[in-house]
Amino acid sequence: MTHTKQIKSALISVFDKTGLEPIIKALHQNNVTIYSTGGTQDFIKNLNVPVVAVEDITSFPEILGGRVKTLHPKIFGGILNRQDNESDVAQMTEFDIPQIDLVIVDLYPFEKTVASGASEGDIIEKIDIGGISLIRAAAKNFKDTTIVASVDEYATFLGFYTENNGSISIEQRKLLATKAFHTSSNYDTAIFNYFNTEDTYLKISEEKGQVLRYGENPHQKGFFFGDFDKMFTKLHGKELSYNNLLDVDAGVNLMNEFKNNEPTFAILKHNNACGLATRQTMKEAYLDALAGDPTSAFGGVLIANGNIDVATAEEINKLFCEVVIAPSYDQEAIDILEEKKNRIILVINDVDLPAKNVRTCLNGILVQDKDNITDSAAILKTATLTAPTAEEIEDLLFASKICKHTKSNTIVFAKNRQLISSGTGQTSRVDALDQAIKKAKTFEFDLTGAVMASDAFFPFPDCVEIANKAGITAIIQPGGSIKDELSINYCNDNKVAMVMTGVRHFKH
Repeated sequence: MTHTKQIKSALISVFDKTGLEPIIKALHQNNVTIYSTGGTQDFIKNLNVPVVAVEDITSFPEILGGRVKTLHPKIFGGILNRQDNESDVAQMTEFDIPQIDLVIVDLYPFEKTVASGASEGDIIEKIDIGGISLIRAAAKNFKDTTIVASVDEYATFLGFYTENNGSISIEQRKLLATKAFHTSSNYDTAIFNYFNTEDTYLKISEEKGQVLRYGENPHQKGFFFGDFDKMFTKLHGKELSYNNLLDVDAGVNLMNEFKNNEPTFAILKHNNACGLATRQTMKEAYLDALAGDPTSAFGGVLIANGNIDVATAEEINKLFCEVVIAPSYDQEAIDILEEKKNRIILVINDVDLPAKNVRTCLNGILVQDKDNITDSAAILKTATLTAPTAEEIEDLLFASKICKHTKSNTIVFAKNRQLISSGTGQTSRVDALDQAIKKAKTFEFDLTGAVMASDAFFPFPDCVEIANKAGITAIIQPGGSIKDELSINYCNDNKVAMVMTGVRHFKH
């Protein structure tokens, strides 16, 4: 290691003292002079380690209820001085400024305070001023000063310090400075987003980054930034891939539409549902979801809205699938599913999803509100002389939920709360319809009495005519075409029920 510096003095002022004791003892063992404030100073004293109060350096007490502790030229001069600069060295002597080689800080928990539902007054008091200033100063001067900017870095620093016998290399100081600037920028982003009410500003900072095996394809690097462990408990299986995560995301968003329903099971492939059913038992829901497209189900992502029991697990175990997700499992069901060593088994926790969708576009970023509208009976407007039956309305809303989470252009067929087939991601709605009819026939479904959902309006009556001739008796669509009457007239002439929602659900 080059440019290694021995630590002779340290300023320690932290909120979270977990893991701090071994550092204090290691510094003391190497005769390091320790400066501190408030609660941290008391913590160090209780370890029977000598500590110098910051106010003994500054000749100025903590003021304003502790809001001002370290903001003083003698502190920041000790951190920011350049030890190879003659003028800096002279001023250090002139103003009797002590050298500070190490700064250890852990900021007030602003994000946790916001998440706790605390009052605005309590939240404001958790905006750290002195700590963030110490971090930036020490990180800027990493050539001469070592910065430990959060409790997450305590162990890293202690490892460096121990292996170097009380010294830190320039490479290690720069690494810790990098982590420090991440801490400060993430902290500032959280504060800004708390205050921000303008949709035209976007600041994103994710603390937890995971390197994936690769991206969408093996020649692409892939990363996931987010708190996966907060959302899921992983019980078994290999690491999730980039594509697994996309399918899991699609599955979670789709199943949220059926969160409070009777047992519902979905099978997804390439972000689209290839099977979904609601039944009296989870086993029945799984089997009828699988029947929707047993070919596409191979290698898919499976998700349930309730507990997976032994009977369901035994059926799932007959299928090669990448991921199984549920809010809970019987222990014996877990044992069965774990028989396939690579199968990923996830318990989904009740966590709020982001309110915005974000994606790269050209040389920038597209942001939109999440599509949080779920079509309900209350918004349906019957556009035809023939009204849908109660059973058809139930199936229409069932199909609409699936349609909302399927790539445009899409057509979805459903019957008796079962996904019969769908046409996904087609360049024309007629192509999507033809694909759905072909798939239904392939798996020997009778479309007589089935319903159809479309993610957008019909500009011509061709789709409703084709659907009607295939056996469809009720249709749900947003409406809004200047030629809506053409589709309505066809339905009236052929006793097909059509309802309009006034809500389009494109998904590109």
